[in-house]
Amino acid sequence: MNEMTPSATLPQPGTLDAFLRRRLLAQLAPLHNGRLCVRDAFGEVQLGNAGSDLQVTVTIDDPAFYRKVAANGSVGAGESYINGNWRCDDLVALVQLLVRNRDLLDGMERGPARIGGWLLRGWNRLRRNSREGSRRNIAAHYDLGNDFFALFLSPDLMYSSALFTDAGDSLESASRRKLDRICQQLRLQPGDRVVEIGTGWGGFAVHAAQHYGCHVTTTTISAEQHALAAQRVREAGLQDRVTLLMQDYRDLQGQFDKLVSIEMIEAIGAEYLDTYMATLQRLLKPDGLALLQAITIEDQRYEQARRSVDYIKRFVFPGSFIPSINAILAAKTRASDLQLIAQRDFGHSYALTLRAWRQRFLAQLPAVHAQGFDERFCRLWEFYLAYCEGGFLERSIGVSHLLLARPGYRPEADSHGERTG
Repeated sequence: MNEMTPSATLPQPGTLDAFLRRRLLAQLAPLHNGRLCVRDAFGEVQLGNAGSDLQVTVTIDDPAFYRKVAANGSVGAGESYINGNWRCDDLVALVQLLVRNRDLLDGMERGPARIGGWLLRGWNRLRRNSREGSRRNIAAHYDLGNDFFALFLSPDLMYSSALFTDAGDSLESASRRKLDRICQQLRLQPGDRVVEIGTGWGGFAVHAAQHYGCHVTTTTISAEQHALAAQRVREAGLQDRVTLLMQDYRDLQGQFDKLVSIEMIEAIGAEYLDTYMATLQRLLKPDGLALLQAITIEDQRYEQARRSVDYIKRFVFPGSFIPSINAILAAKTRASDLQLIAQRDFGHSYALTLRAWRQRFLAQLPAVHAQGFDERFCRLWEFYLAYCEGGFLERSIGVSHLLLARPGYRPEADSHGERTG
C-alpha cells in the first residue's frame, strides 16, 4: 500500500511549487534524531542524521502536496496523502521522526497554514458533542459498518488497546488479557451491577457477564454497534445478565456497584469533561468503583492540542479530543468526589495493537474495496493507523487504566480477591 505505483502522467511543478518546496525544506533543515530523504520532480534532498535508527524516504508524485502543506500544515500533508500526492516507504517511522521534531512540526502550522487552522477550528466547533452532535459524530465513524471493522479487529471486536506482555502475543490473547485486567481491577463478582459507558460491539459486557457472573447495563449511541451487540448477547444466552441501551451517557439513570468506560472519554469533547465526571459519580453507589481506559496526551501539550485540529479530528473522529491525566484529574476534582486509587500506563501495548490492526487492514484491502470503499478511503485509514502507532511508540500519547473510587469504598470489604475469569 505504501509504495503504490504513481500515475504515468504526473503534474509538473510550477514556480509557486518551487517556492513552497524551498520554504518547507528550510523549515525542516534542522531535522535530527533520524534521516529523511525527499524525492520529487526537482530532485532528491537528504535531511537529518545519517546512521540514525529512523531512515525514511518520502516520494512526492504531485506538487499539490506543497500547496496543501502551505495551506493547512500537517493536516494538509495528511490530506495530500489521502489524495495520493505522495508515498512513503515507512509511514510509522515518518510519524516517529516528526514527533521527535515537534518543534519543527509546530513551525509548519504557522504562516499561511495558520489561516487554514482557523478555518479548521471553525469547522471543528460545529462538531460539538451535544446530544444530537454526539450521535452525528459517532455515526460518522462507527456506522461505516460492522462488517468493515470485523475485517481487522480481533474476534471479540474490541476497538481499544489490548494488553500485550511481549511482541509474541497474539492480538486475541492480548485483548482477552485487557478485559480480564479490567474485571480484576474492579474486583467483579457475581451479584455486582455494572454500568458501561460506551458499549462498542458488546465485547466487555459479554465477557464480564459470562466469566464474572455480574449484570452489565451498557449503552451506545451507534445504531450499527447496538444491533450487533444485541445479536452477540443473544447468541451468548446472556439476555438476563446484559441490559443493552441506546442512550446518551448523560441520560443514564440508577446507581451501580461498578462502572466501566473503555476509550469513550475521547469522544465526549473537552467542554463536557466535567459533565462526564459528574455523571460517573451520579451513577456509582457511595462505595462504588470506576475503571476508565483513556488515551492521554502529555500534560504540557494538552491545551495546544485541545485548541487545534489534527488529522484525527479532521478525517477520522470528528468532535474528538485526547485528554491529559491532569485534565482528567482536575475535572474529577471540580465535578465529583471520586478519588484516584490506581493508574497504569500501557502505551506500548497500543502501538502493538495498532500494528496488528494495520497489518490486518492492509491484508484485507480487496475485501475493503468489495465493501464499496475506494483508494482514498484506504489511504485515509492506512495513514490514521500509522499516525497513531508512531505516536504511541514515541510516547507523545499514552493509554492508561484509571481506577477511581467513591469515598465509601473500602478495599477490605472485598473478600473474593482478584479473578482470572
